[in-house]
Amino acid sequence: MSIISENQKQVYTLNEIEKRKVVEHNSLITSIAKMQKTALKMFELAVSCIDTENPPKDNIIYLSKKELFSFFDVSSASKHTRFKEAIEYMQKQAFFQIKEEKNKGYEMTSIVPIPTVKWNSYNDDVMIQFNQFIMPYLIDLKAEFTQYKISELKELNSKYSLILYRWLAMNYSQYEHYSVKGGRRAEQVEAYRNPSIIVKELREITDTINEYTRFQSFENRVLKNAIEEINAHTSFNVSYEKVKKGRSIDSIVFHIEKKRTADDNSYKLDDKAYQDDKTQKETDNRLLAGESLQSPYTKLLSENMLLFPNDFMDIKTMAGLQKNVYPLYDELKDLRGLNGVKDHLSYVSSKQEAYSKRNVAKYLKKAIEQYLPTVKRQELS
Repeated sequence: MSIISENQKQVYTLNEIEKRKVVEHNSLITSIAKMQKTALKMFELAVSCIDTENPPKDNIIYLSKKELFSFFDVSSASKHTRFKEAIEYMQKQAFFQIKEEKNKGYEMTSIVPIPTVKWNSYNDDVMIQFNQFIMPYLIDLKAEFTQYKISELKELNSKYSLILYRWLAMNYSQYEHYSVKGGRRAEQVEAYRNPSIIVKELREITDTINEYTRFQSFENRVLKNAIEEINAHTSFNVSYEKVKKGRSIDSIVFHIEKKRTADDNSYKLDDKAYQDDKTQKETDNRLLAGESLQSPYTKLLSENMLLFPNDFMDIKTMAGLQKNVYPLYDELKDLRGLNGVKDHLSYVSSKQEAYSKRNVAKYLKKAIEQYLPTVKRQELS
């Protein structure tokens, strides 16, 4: 006897897995997953069965045992024991800790994502019922959501690889979206492909605040291993840089590239295409330089003796400011107002003997990049 009659359910099978995608709200992706890798992968596999346009009745979906065992690459000798252990852990200990901004503060919600799983010994069906409180993060997806193929996660064998892949996919999907749809400045779009995260925040989402307390241990056990697995088994090629503040590593900047496929001709540039690209960059620089001359930040830099007449004539310098520095001043302005930007530039001006005027854009970019994380932490405290 089946758990439920055949005309009342759809059982998702292994041969459909390549077609399925996980779709989740970004708040869930940036939450703290208090669970082992098996529980997290099982949750992701179950989410891939949700049709967001036709949400499952009673929050229930069905999987086949064959698909579960294959997805987890479980040997026949241990599959039932490991499956039972994973289910028990998921229901007794695993939960998401979701942090969302509300009004002038934030709200914390802890949710056990799958409280009910039902299966039997005489057929292949596994019933999974989602917690009603997790469903808005899986089906109410009008904005701020991410999707990726469930097959991307199949070969990831570390909890940290899974968590980091989801975060990278969230950023890269925004890069792809705004590259096509517009609505963001070029430098903002590029920032999605090269996302930065403060080390403390990275420790929070990987649930390692109290683990691997030395950064070297954290880098070896969490970062390096995760990046290695992601590069080996997903469609991403990822590298990262460590950004210091004083003697400590303050943040990590990731660089994400999609792997080339055999039939992808978009990477084949002939000489003419190269020249066209070079000409386009020169045109873009001229436009950026023109915009920078109209920016109120240019006037502030001049007033603080950080820009001089010769700088105004240098297209690369002015374009560099508009592309790489002024967006960061925008962030500071959002946090502290225009006076906050003025105070920052006044301080930088007092220390300007440390920079070469030939690299003014580079110097100013470094100065604001070192200052912004401090402001952001103060705003959160």
